[in-house]
Amino acid sequence: MTQALRSEARAGADATLSDSLIALGRAARAASRAAALASSDAKNKALREAAGEIRRQSGAILAANARDVADAKARGTAASFLDRLTLDPARIEAIARGLEEIADLPDPVGRVLARFERPNGLKIERVATPLGVIGVIYESRPNVTADAGGLCLKAGNAAILRGGSESLRSSTAIHACLVAGLKAAGLPEAAISLVATADRAAVGAMLAGLDGNIDVIVPRGGKNLVARVQHEARVPVFAHLEGIVHVFVHQDADLDMAKRVLLNAKMRRTGICGAAETLLVDKVCAATHLAPLVSMLIDSGCEVRGDAAVQSVDARVKPASEDDWRAEYLDAIIAARVVDGIEGAIEHIETYGSHHTDCIITSDAAAAQRFMNEVDSAIVLHNASTQFADGGEFGFGAEIGIATGRMHARGPVGVEQLTSFKYRVHGDGQVRG
Repeated sequence: MTQALRSEARAGADATLSDSLIALGRAARAASRAAALASSDAKNKALREAAGEIRRQSGAILAANARDVADAKARGTAASFLDRLTLDPARIEAIARGLEEIADLPDPVGRVLARFERPNGLKIERVATPLGVIGVIYESRPNVTADAGGLCLKAGNAAILRGGSESLRSSTAIHACLVAGLKAAGLPEAAISLVATADRAAVGAMLAGLDGNIDVIVPRGGKNLVARVQHEARVPVFAHLEGIVHVFVHQDADLDMAKRVLLNAKMRRTGICGAAETLLVDKVCAATHLAPLVSMLIDSGCEVRGDAAVQSVDARVKPASEDDWRAEYLDAIIAARVVDGIEGAIEHIETYGSHHTDCIITSDAAAAQRFMNEVDSAIVLHNASTQFADGGEFGFGAEIGIATGRMHARGPVGVEQLTSFKYRVHGDGQVRG
């Protein structure tokens, strides 16, 4: 085939993809109106039926996932990425249970957020309403298919899901179960749509808004994906930046607690956005706390990259570079440094952090309060693992992601964050002079 013919064929394929995606967007827009008006019982039935179908189809989902994982391994994919991609029976059950937990949540649509009366007798209510059509672009995690679809539906929205090409088979199998739930509840299938192509042009089309049919984009993935979304999107974005997560061991930290929390924060699952990436140790307690913490991490299989003070306590520590303080490893690697008290910790976090999740370990309530007041992150913790940075752990049933911006949604994006509001004004004939 000549270059001209190849270009013509590609142009034809692009046009076909664009047309199909715009049609998908229009169907989602129509479905969003039905979802906005759907009863709580109908939405909950769809979620519970989908959960049951996921359990019934677990074998097919696992078989599809095995093919995705095999392809990823053949490409030499990193272990942390494979962990996020891989499903097993326990994770399948967690996906199904997550949908049931979303169904058990109060319906966020129609909540009266505020009610007041004006001197002229007008009665005004601020009421929660759906956002409309939500585009979700995500990488590697097939469970996001169910989490995002379920959360959007519960909040009365339609969802257009575009998973990564590496998890397309898995996401397709899970999406089929969501569609079965929608059908069982009498809701339109387009209320949860999946972009069933690995073509990267589909992402660009979604970022352009699908001819005005997408109201907000939620990216969930690595730094490159989020950067592209923020650069190209023509619709509002709930930004989910990388998790440069810090654990600060204050001078009044209990060492046993610090060891327990830090080990869980770093090593429970290294490939999630709430995993600790930097350890900060107060210089006042470095003599007693630093060496035990560092040796514990290394003995547990974690590589430690530290400043001169950290290197001095264990010969196995590798020197840290400036880039390490800004690194989201998503792997068994952590950067570590000694800081000058709580001021030094806060300064480091504000300089290098991503405003995602940060933790202080201390028995000093005043120090904890200061840290939690002054660290400008979506989630701040006191004496608890950063791996609690998760919508399920917050009682949201699931999450689409952790929003690190400051507009509208911040922290775990659950059903309440997937609503907006309108004002209902009741009068009895008032006119404005």
